[in-house]
Amino acid sequence: MLKRLRSLWRVLTARQDFEANMSEELRFHIEQYTDELVHAGLSEEDARRRARMELGGLNSVKGECRQARGLAVFDEFVRELSYAVRLLRKTPGFTITALLTLGVCIGANLTIFAVIDSVVLRPLPFPHAERLVTMFNTYPRAGVLRDGSSLTNYYERRGQIPAFSALAIYRYGTAIIGEPGATEREQITQVSPEFFATLGRGPSLGRVFKEEETTYQTDNVAILTDTYWRKHFNADSHAMGRQISVNGDRKTVIGILPADFRFLSSEAQLYFPLSSNPGQRTPRDRHSGGNTIQIIARLRPGATLAQAQAEIDAQNANLELDDPQARMMADAGFRSLVVPLHADHVASIRPTLLLLQIGVFVLLLIGAVNLVNLLLVRANGRVKESALRRALGASNGHMVSEIVVETTFLTVMGGILGLAVAAAGIRLLGDLGADRLPLGSQIAFDGRLAWVALLGSALLGVVLAGPIAWVNLRSHLVEGLQSESRGGTASRGAQRLRHSFIVAQIALAFVLLAGASLLGLSLKRAMAVSPGFRADHILTGRISLPGKSYPDSASAVAFSERLISEIGRQPGVLAAGLVNNVPFSGHNPKSAATVKGHILRPGESVRGNYSYGVSGDYFQAMGFTLRAGRFLNATDSRREGRVCVVDEDFARYYWPSGDALGQRLFQGSEETTVAEAFTVVGVVGTVKQAGLTEEEAQGAVYFPYVFRPENDLFVAVRTSGSPESLAMTLRRTVRQVGRDLPVNDIQSMGTRISDSLVAQRSPALLAGLFSAIAVLLTALGTYGVLSYAVAQRRREIGVRMALGARPQQIGRQFFLLALRLLAGGTILGVIGAWLAGRAMQTVLFHVPAFDLAVLGGAVGVMGLVSLVACLLPSWRAARISPVEALGER
Repeated sequence: MLKRLRSLWRVLTARQDFEANMSEELRFHIEQYTDELVHAGLSEEDARRRARMELGGLNSVKGECRQARGLAVFDEFVRELSYAVRLLRKTPGFTITALLTLGVCIGANLTIFAVIDSVVLRPLPFPHAERLVTMFNTYPRAGVLRDGSSLTNYYERRGQIPAFSALAIYRYGTAIIGEPGATEREQITQVSPEFFATLGRGPSLGRVFKEEETTYQTDNVAILTDTYWRKHFNADSHAMGRQISVNGDRKTVIGILPADFRFLSSEAQLYFPLSSNPGQRTPRDRHSGGNTIQIIARLRPGATLAQAQAEIDAQNANLELDDPQARMMADAGFRSLVVPLHADHVASIRPTLLLLQIGVFVLLLIGAVNLVNLLLVRANGRVKESALRRALGASNGHMVSEIVVETTFLTVMGGILGLAVAAAGIRLLGDLGADRLPLGSQIAFDGRLAWVALLGSALLGVVLAGPIAWVNLRSHLVEGLQSESRGGTASRGAQRLRHSFIVAQIALAFVLLAGASLLGLSLKRAMAVSPGFRADHILTGRISLPGKSYPDSASAVAFSERLISEIGRQPGVLAAGLVNNVPFSGHNPKSAATVKGHILRPGESVRGNYSYGVSGDYFQAMGFTLRAGRFLNATDSRREGRVCVVDEDFARYYWPSGDALGQRLFQGSEETTVAEAFTVVGVVGTVKQAGLTEEEAQGAVYFPYVFRPENDLFVAVRTSGSPESLAMTLRRTVRQVGRDLPVNDIQSMGTRISDSLVAQRSPALLAGLFSAIAVLLTALGTYGVLSYAVAQRRREIGVRMALGARPQQIGRQFFLLALRLLAGGTILGVIGAWLAGRAMQTVLFHVPAFDLAVLGGAVGVMGLVSLVACLLPSWRAARISPVEALGER
């Protein structure tokens, strides 16, 4: 087969030489045979005639040679393609309309497919990526569905799970990189020594980390990404062994990663060992993940996910035998889940992307139906030509072949135009925030998308050819040959087919419009949710305190107090505070708090709740609502008695009678000494922590920063003017208080809330755009079919009006036809919209599958558009002149 294809390719690329050589060779054979016959006694004229008769005519022999070489099929294809191009050039209006329809519909599909391909379909860029898994601890009855893993989990599991060939941990973070006076905050990832081996990719230069480099005393090594290496070391191959300053410590560069290395959606520029000491790896710390440390593993060849899960479950059961927290964890529903790494990373966005792909596919169906109707109308105008060609001997196969070539050529050209639309669409998605989706930075226009466009367009052309060929082959020769004028009427079968396509178009557009309305209503209701604080005029920024400069809580507290004091003196600042995590930051760890005297009820477990350390006027800066008691203040960090503030959800769960003030609680999952108890001095309103659509009443506890210190801090500043205008002042003030401390992730709280809705806003906007296009295509399709029906029956209408029919009766006839089509499409559309609404429930917020307002709006829009589209054809039918219609040929 390959030899024949190679031979055909050589012939095609040297076609002119092949034809010349073939003619020369045939003439040579005729001359040779003629000479032989002359020597046998025939005259030269008789010999030449006999030679031609026996060897065959020159053209017929050439045809046989072309057939043997496979050129006949190619020549036939070229002829049919040329014929299709001529036909399309003769009808520029139809061609332009068809290409624009195809370009928009295919381009929209390619745009969403580019996202799905990059995010969902393509494997991660590691060898045998399908064997990469992650695992995390879950405590569903405690309200903590995902809590990452812990250092203890890692050290207990590595080398102990037969289903894994490698196992590693990692933790995202930031670090201050650079020499004094030229520091900047960079994204980093801390990893265990097996991290790169587990992924199957390591440094292109240098080496990976060693086991002995995972302590606080020996972790002075770093691996750089290719981007950081080129930017800061000018791609110097001698960068190995050079040192960089990281949080005030010196780190030696030991490796450079390949240029195309990227781990999930991480933007880390440097990699460091994940350091610890033996005291952090004890069984007591087994459940202290906090969703910061993550485990990845690689399945052994032949091992399955179920096998790995069973081995993890078995190990957990063995470890619980002597674990004093085993009963508590069992009550919380503890389990370690093993899931594919790629699928887990994109799980949050996958349903939305698949929903969008279905939506644009519906748009493509609408465009295809519209195009089929145009092709049917066009084919009906060529009924006599087709009938005449069949009468003269054209085979059914030949007729079908011409139709397939024409429609496929048209759709492929539309696919090429769709590639341009897709390129613009991908840029639009970038503006809508698609790069903030998991793996969203990998969305790109590439050769793979081009191949999908061309192959998909060709397949669409073959599918579109089906109805056209069916109508052409079902038409009778006699009826076709008798079709003399525009007054000829199409067969009932052709009319029903066109009308059924209009019904389908209306139904599909109705479903798409209703779905887009549901997404829009969901977004509107999400945006209407109060975050629980006054989000206007708040500027936030992130600060990381190097452990070398701030080794204990006292130094961190002293820094926070100086910083808040300095920020408070700046013009335009109304209040300022610090917290170890702000709402809508994207990082939402939970921890336990134990209420003194609370006895767990049967089936109840320790609850995970949000826990924060705050300093300064954080509550006033954020605009929290005080429900009872007071806010925390600066003196609470120095008083002898420990105090805290809880939110309404926490208070309602533990003290439903409303007596939260004065109650005591402890950090952690068990009661400790009286000196470590915190007294509740205030209750604040519930605040949305992870997102506006967060519905679970998780509860939150706010401690003075000195009792919950962390080196990663957020500063929150309430301003009298625009928050963004204070960004430079905030940077300058932080550097004045803490030398070489940069501030990153500076955003207004309004921007953070808006960004948290990108997964709802972008689909709603895109679905709205797709539904608008669908409604426009449906209107054009309805108008086109009814206009053609009027033109097709013009002579019949003239006869009826000549016999006494009134214009109002003629107009009403076509208007009633449009109403029947609209009614049929609407009924099917309502059913489809209800089914679509049920399928969309996982991505909707407080919106039912059957919303009467949405369905009523969709009925109104589709009814208005469809009726407007059919009014003009009906009006034209009523104004036809009988004299002119009867005089037409």
